[in-house]
Amino acid sequence: MKVLLIDDHPLIVSALGAVIQGMGAGVVVVGAGSAAAARAALAADSSFDLALLDLQLGDTDGFALLGELRAAHPQVPIVIVSASDRTADVFRAIGQGAMGFVPKRASNETLFEALRMVMSGSIYVPPMVMRSPSPAASGRAGSDGWSGATWGVQVDENGVAPGGKPRAPFAELGLTPRQTDVLALLLQGQSNKLIARALNLSVETVKDHVAAVLRALNVSSRTQAVLAVSQLSNQGALAAWREARSGHSRHG
Repeated sequence: MKVLLIDDHPLIVSALGAVIQGMGAGVVVVGAGSAAAARAALAADSSFDLALLDLQLGDTDGFALLGELRAAHPQVPIVIVSASDRTADVFRAIGQGAMGFVPKRASNETLFEALRMVMSGSIYVPPMVMRSPSPAASGRAGSDGWSGATWGVQVDENGVAPGGKPRAPFAELGLTPRQTDVLALLLQGQSNKLIARALNLSVETVKDHVAAVLRALNVSSRTQAVLAVSQLSNQGALAAWREARSGHSRHG
């Protein structure tokens, strides 16, 4: 596995690199101390399996670079490793297509688990975010469509709101095969236009499918849908859903 580590602090690059190499034999870590170096590394070598990105870079805004890399290299999953653990930053990063968010104060074991989940196709979000109100619910609207969202519900470790019921497994959500295709692309941070192009659908049809997916997940925005799926993935349901979706593709 080849990992690109983007951070402008050499000591952190060295420390994180050593931790990541401890995941197993054959792990290669390439450090990039700036956005420019990251761009150059990816332009020279498209075989990276994973990128870890710090949000605080000296030559550019980390969120801007995240969006740029997601557009230019959609095949490379990106995990944010940041000194910040603000819920607003987590929501924004996942909403822009990051596949995980790990605070730098997290343990090595947490980092291992996050990277393992991402490399297996899941999404990792810090557990405290799953128990916290969304930024929009607390009056903080971001630039990725949170404004007006009302998902700020406290949940327990089983994903249950006070007086509520556990979120249904994917198999019980009633999504059609086409809706699962749309959700899969939505989880990759794709816009409605790109989803329409990938599935050969009209943008209006994609909007209808996205609306149906949000209703099924009982959320009101694309970012909340990603977090809801993350919660289910932590409960082991996402793997079963992906297998079911694979079955639909083979037979559809």
